[in-house]
Amino acid sequence: MKPTDLEQRMRSGECFHSIRLLPGTWTVIRVDGRSFTRFTESRFEKPYDERFRDHMIAVCRALMREMNGIYAFTESDEASILFPPSWDMFDRELEKLVSISAGIASSAFTHSCGEPAHLDSRVWLGADIETVIDYFLWRHLDAARCCLNGWCYWTLRKSGQGYRETSAQLEQKSTAWKNESLFQNGINFNDVPAWQKRGVGVYWRSEEIEGYNPVRDEKTTALRRKLITDLDLPMKEEYRQFVRSLIG
Repeated sequence: MKPTDLEQRMRSGECFHSIRLLPGTWTVIRVDGRSFTRFTESRFEKPYDERFRDHMIAVCRALMREMNGIYAFTESDEASILFPPSWDMFDRELEKLVSISAGIASSAFTHSCGEPAHLDSRVWLGADIETVIDYFLWRHLDAARCCLNGWCYWTLRKSGQGYRETSAQLEQKSTAWKNESLFQNGINFNDVPAWQKRGVGVYWRSEEIEGYNPVRDEKTTALRRKLITDLDLPMKEEYRQFVRSLIG
């Protein structure tokens, strides 16, 4: 058998290699922690730990830099990174983008945390700006839902209840009931930090930097892009307008 014939036959087994993102679409790469419930159990405070938050922010910043994203949002153990319709990294090859982004995310978290951790990756496509805004509003609202549930769950667990009893007690309970439950345990949900309820945003901002030109012996200014970490994102309609201002 000729080497070229063998190569052609073997490469035919790479059945997903030719799949590419639809042209002209907005792209979101979302990474999630693999088995992070078990990973975080003995390493971080519940329901929230600033150290874990900072590790996920490191994931966002790494993906924004390495893959040239325009906005990142993280809550819990997930992060969503947005790319514009013109983005053509790796010729928009799906297999490559998913594997590379998972690798970057895993290495960034591991480097920040100091322990091996794995994140997986998936791709979401949006046809227009409004759909993209809806996507990030969806994840934004999920952060609020998870925050309330998490505070209720771990408050009851720390009071001595088992996980089955706690899960059963919270099942199908209203938002008002959960807020009241927390209040009866000395926790005002309104006082919970914004980053826990609304997630964290990471985005680029241009800033004017002062410099010096020794040839002309004069001060100079230049615009430099800087990654901003926002721990106080707005809510609801204001959040929609905030995302629009970054991508519109």
